[in-house]
Amino acid sequence: MIRPLTIVLALGLVAPLSAQTSGRARDLGIPLDGTPGGLNAITDVAGVAVGHETIVRGSGKLEIGKGPVRTGVTAIFPRGHDDLTPVFAGWFSLNGNGEMTGTAWIEDYGLLVYPITITNTNSVGTVRDAVIEWGRTRLADDFYCCLPVVAETWDGDLSDIYGFHVTKAHTIRALENAKPGPVAEGNVGGGTGMICLGFKGGIGTASRKLTDRDGGYTVGALVQCNFGQRRLLRIAGVPVGQEITEPRDCYEGPQPDSARAAERCPGGAGHEDSGSIIVVVATDAPLLPHQLRRVARRASLGIGRMGGIASSSSGDLFIAFSTASVGTPGDRGVRAVGMLGEERITPVYEATVQATEEAIINAMLAAKTMRGADNYVVPALPHDRLREVMRKYGRLTQR
Repeated sequence: MIRPLTIVLALGLVAPLSAQTSGRARDLGIPLDGTPGGLNAITDVAGVAVGHETIVRGSGKLEIGKGPVRTGVTAIFPRGHDDLTPVFAGWFSLNGNGEMTGTAWIEDYGLLVYPITITNTNSVGTVRDAVIEWGRTRLADDFYCCLPVVAETWDGDLSDIYGFHVTKAHTIRALENAKPGPVAEGNVGGGTGMICLGFKGGIGTASRKLTDRDGGYTVGALVQCNFGQRRLLRIAGVPVGQEITEPRDCYEGPQPDSARAAERCPGGAGHEDSGSIIVVVATDAPLLPHQLRRVARRASLGIGRMGGIASSSSGDLFIAFSTASVGTPGDRGVRAVGMLGEERITPVYEATVQATEEAIINAMLAAKTMRGADNYVVPALPHDRLREVMRKYGRLTQR
């Protein structure tokens, strides 16, 4: 999604806008399985709303506490601002070098009450406190206080992460900005300073609509992608990372640290084996918490299609929720809830894998080249070059 010009310039874009065509995966002719919803976004699941707060300021040398700052917060509401009734949820850790708060509650109770928020590693505590403060007058029952789900990935290469620049006010704005409809992708919200598979990463989303025979349910995914090695990057089965070896991430201008001499532009740092990914899966299929745990696991397979291997330094944490009713207690406190039969759940799994894969691609295609702390430059995935590679392997559809 193209950002306003003033935002693009603030982000430290180092190439002219004309050098990068716009478009998501399907716009570029990348062949992907499954049928997307109308928006091809997590908000295709009725009621889901997404909001971002993006923080970009400063340039040049890193000064802790001052910047440069390339960070933010993203918020996901299962049922929008006006309905904080619980939804069933389940979570999964593919590799635990990361943080997702509230998971002990999810594990035991299987309920998600607060909106999910995603930010940078060092801002989890601030965002958690802000969400609790925001929800204090909005939750009808103190029983559900105060264990929100807040997840993170590391943006310390591009941003002054030890400056703790995300505030409660930023978090509140992300919550208040949340809305249904199209979702901004790339260098926005919690994904602002993220790097994915050797290129600029960030926020991405996609969805799948199941056939009427499979129940007609919708599955949507939103990712904050900050993981992986370029050499492993595959898109629709094509070894893109081995074909597109330039440009690399690098430091522009002279560096006072001589150890970084080899990482100056041109050339590159070529950072490998780092980063994390958060995946949020939403569906309107009537699933219970134990089923949603299994849905969350399937995000792993979508990441694997892209070349992710869940490295030792990666925090790969996923959560899935269902917007179907959790039931109303009767006279004896018994809730009547629906549950999709186990023999009918496989299409939901497949949709989760497909939506996760496409959400990652969309995040990388939406992201723009960014210059951050110490003039560290992370290039965007070049659209034209990607199309050339896909065409070379016979994997480009006609548009």
